[in-house]
Amino acid sequence: MHTILLIDDDERLATLLSEYFSRYDLKLINEVHPIEGIDQVKNNQAIELIILDIMLPDMDGFEVCRTIRKFSDIPILMLTARGEVMDRVVGFEIGADDYLSKPFEPRELVARIHNIFKRLNKNKTEFNTQNDILQWGSLILDKIKHEASLNQVKLELTNKEYELLRLFVENPDKTFDRDEIMNLLSGIDAELFSRSIDILVSRLRHKLEPLNCIQTIWGKGYRFIPPENNP
Repeated sequence: MHTILLIDDDERLATLLSEYFSRYDLKLINEVHPIEGIDQVKNNQAIELIILDIMLPDMDGFEVCRTIRKFSDIPILMLTARGEVMDRVVGFEIGADDYLSKPFEPRELVARIHNIFKRLNKNKTEFNTQNDILQWGSLILDKIKHEASLNQVKLELTNKEYELLRLFVENPDKTFDRDEIMNLLSGIDAELFSRSIDILVSRLRHKLEPLNCIQTIWGKGYRFIPPENNP
């Protein structure tokens, strides 16, 4: 059974989801107040995914997401009542993994949750026949632990940043356009993909500094140049 944390002040929604989730072997924990939700993430190791509402008392969902991303890369699915494009863009920029607009069908929410878990499990298992550790100079990627390090310091990457880095590291010197990246990193909103991919690449570049290993190929896309091959 997967344990999911819902941070939302709508207690009626929490009750309905808890009953519905039980049909799909999902256990729901609900926190009404953002600070208590953040404490749950810090202290409850059983939590595997967070459903986070944007409209919260005292602290909005964006700030909650930023706070959680300082210490955890647990998947976050954000809920927005307005369904505005900018809400989703901002959420993506700060490390959300998926989005769903209110009102929504519970079955769609469950499908998105299962898709997130499927992607995480795929990351852990699909390369069993290949090397589990990839290294280019001081950049090391551990596919079993789902993490990367630079100069022996662990990189604090979101799930999407890690997936993009792995895509690049496993395909050195190959140019990917935005369509390819969007298709290979499932879960990115097609409506937002152009800007979202650029934002994702920009965030990853910043975390890989001082390496200059992700090149922009104007009119074509992005290419990873292994650190040991950099001039």
